[in-house]
This record gives sequence, C-alpha cells and structure tokens, in this order.
Amino acid sequence: MNVKKILALMLCAMMLLSLAACGMKNNDKMGDMSGNGSAMTGEPKNAEEALALHKELLERENALLSENAELWEKVFMAADKGMTMQEDGKNYGDFLLDTVEAAKEQFTDKEYEWLKESATEISNIENKLTELEEKYPEIMQKSMDGDMSMPAGDDMSMPSDNGSTGNFPSFEGKDLDGNEIKSDELFSGNAVTVVNFWFTTCSPCVGELSELNALNKELSGKGGSLIGINSFTLDGDEAAISEAKAVLKKKDASYRNVYFDSDSEAGKFIENVYAYPTTYVVDRSGSIVGEPIVGAVTGKSQMEKLKSLIDQCIAADMK
Repeated sequence: MNVKKILALMLCAMMLLSLAACGMKNNDKMGDMSGNGSAMTGEPKNAEEALALHKELLERENALLSENAELWEKVFMAADKGMTMQEDGKNYGDFLLDTVEAAKEQFTDKEYEWLKESATEISNIENKLTELEEKYPEIMQKSMDGDMSMPAGDDMSMPSDNGSTGNFPSFEGKDLDGNEIKSDELFSGNAVTVVNFWFTTCSPCVGELSELNALNKELSGKGGSLIGINSFTLDGDEAAISEAKAVLKKKDASYRNVYFDSDSEAGKFIENVYAYPTTYVVDRSGSIVGEPIVGAVTGKSQMEKLKSLIDQCIAADMK
C-alpha cells in the first residue's frame, strides 16, 4: 500500500471514529460550511453537557470531511510526507491547512477558499475537543465506548470457542533497524503478541506510544511482546522509516516496529484496517484473539479491553 492510499485512509479513520454518521445532505457541495459558531463558543456546565458538545463537534468535523470527498482526496494525494509529521501543538486541521496551502496551485480559487475555511474550522474543532477532553477526561472514554465496528478481511471468520477470530497473515519483513523478522517465529516465541497499527501523522496513534511502550515492558514479564506496524513504512520506505524512528524516539517508545511488502498477504490485510490506531491480540499459533481495539488505548476502558484480551490469551496458552 503506498503512502497516498494511507493518506486517503485518514479520511476513513476520521469518519469511523466519529460517533455518528454525517447527516448533512448538501446538493451545493461548495456551499456555506461556516460551521456551528455556538458550539465552538458555548461552555458546558457539567460532564453531561460536555459529552453532548463533544459529540456535536465530532459530527460537525465528520460532516466537513464527508463533503467534497473527491476534493479532499486530491488534498491527501498532494500531501508531502516530509511536512506532515504532527509536532506538539499542532492538530489534524493544521496538517490539512499546511497541505492545502502547499498545493494551492492545484485548486481553483473557489476550491482553495473552501478547503482553507474547512480546514481552519477543523483545526478549531480539534482545539475545542482537546480542551473538553482535558477539562472532562471522562467524556473521552464515553465517546470511545460508542458502538464502532471494524471491517474484517476476507480471511476473518466468526469467533471460535477459544476466542479466535481468524489468523493474522504471516509475513517476512524487517524491523526499523533492518533486522529480519518472520511472523511465524515472532508469534510462536510469545504467549501473546500485541500488534498495533499506526502511522506517523496520526495524532491519536502518536499519543498512545508511551502507553504502548509501558504495556510492552509489562508483557515482557509475562512471556509476551508488543510490536508496531507503521503503515507508512511498508516496502521499506527509507524516509518514512526515518520519520517513524524519530517519533518513537521522541516518545521514548523502544518496542519493536516492523514492516513488510505492501503486496504481501499482511500488506493486503492492512487495506482492511479502516481506522487508526487499531490494535490486535495474537496468540502463539498466529490466531487473532477477540475483536480488534479500534482507537487509542489512552482511555481507561480501551486499555481494560485490551488487557482483558491479553489475559485471555495468556490463560489459554497455559492450558
């Protein structure tokens, strides 16, 4: 899978992680998208009102990204990987603004103005969401507890009696330092392997790296390990590998990250990962245990779900 396709998948991720589908039906796709000003300026009085506002803002962001899908895809296709790494203090809207500005010559004046206004509003929404999550941390978990489903690959099946939902596709690849990796050896050598899909410009992905590193240290004492698969690094993209290593170092994340060919079975499997980050639990035989954890594990409930699957996998391995 090439970088351009991954960038396009960002749109899917934003839509899937929103709590409600876009309800806007606008025949004039270049119409007024000036946004809900009252939502941006209103201050909730309690956690319940904060949760409602959080949902409203997510719906608004989803609506903006759902409009003009072909135009947004053009933006993602124009994105320069070298500039998209999200530094501290920047959000997804800022990334869109930078991308639109860098590619402005590719758009008509009307398209450029619409994209700039929409990206600015998304940036403002992201700032407001962050503000709400910091002031009312409990609302983030309630948001993540929404009913989200994960499209599965063709080789996925219904859960078996032991909790397996299919096999993780085998692969041969390398870690980011160039060491050879074979999935069969990797999985068989651990009672449990946690596999985290992420990419460098995904803010929630980067935000959970520290928690994942701590989890990997915990797993090492239980006969398990955690690996990351950065979708940008597939096919050994040297620039992407360098960027991924820089982000991991910045977050003090020392667990192993691996890559493989995009046209391999594992590469095709990634094409069915429609939201980032997504985390799988894999047992010693290479079977996926339970359902994937969709979204960051920085929230208490998400981490509890992940650890429950880990415990289930370890218990089954001891039988």
